[in-house]
Amino acid sequence: MFWQDIQNFKKLDQENAPPKDAILLVGSSSFTKWTDVANYFPEKTIINRGFGGSRLTDLNYYANDLLNPYQPKQIIIYCGENDFADNAQLKAEVVVDRFKTFYKKIRAKFPKIEVDYISIKYSPSREKLWPQMKEANKQIAAFMKKEKKSEFIDITKVMQDSNGNVRKDLFVEDMLHMTPEGYQLWTSVMNPYMK
Repeated sequence: MFWQDIQNFKKLDQENAPPKDAILLVGSSSFTKWTDVANYFPEKTIINRGFGGSRLTDLNYYANDLLNPYQPKQIIIYCGENDFADNAQLKAEVVVDRFKTFYKKIRAKFPKIEVDYISIKYSPSREKLWPQMKEANKQIAAFMKKEKKSEFIDITKVMQDSNGNVRKDLFVEDMLHMTPEGYQLWTSVMNPYMK
């Protein structure tokens, strides 16, 4: 499904050898659309390999293409939201298992680097799916806590107003993707975790 995106990454890597010891971002459109991510982290070297509306199944399918060309010092993942959007009946456990599968693939290749997971955000357009997403976040957080050199980066709190409601003003018209302010808030939460 995302074959072309992966070919584009290969082309980019051929044109410019990817830097070593960078922070590798992998996942779905919240990363893809963060085209100016380097401006948010001026001190860091970042390789952004977010693609389309990818699901954890896609990350698993393309794991070799997403991991083999790089020698990162850290990998940050944002993915899982589209798994639920794809199938509203999906149980949280299924998504958690898909994540664990991908995590194990990373660890097989990079046993010693930092691997972090950004919590699934609660997009207003997907409110019906929030209960499963909350459960998946909870289970992935518990899993990451037990793993070495792993963190669960929770961006859900910073996206709420003082009453604990999701701030719709952080989203563009589709109520799914974020405004620069949304990314600014993500940056404030991610910064302490960045190697």
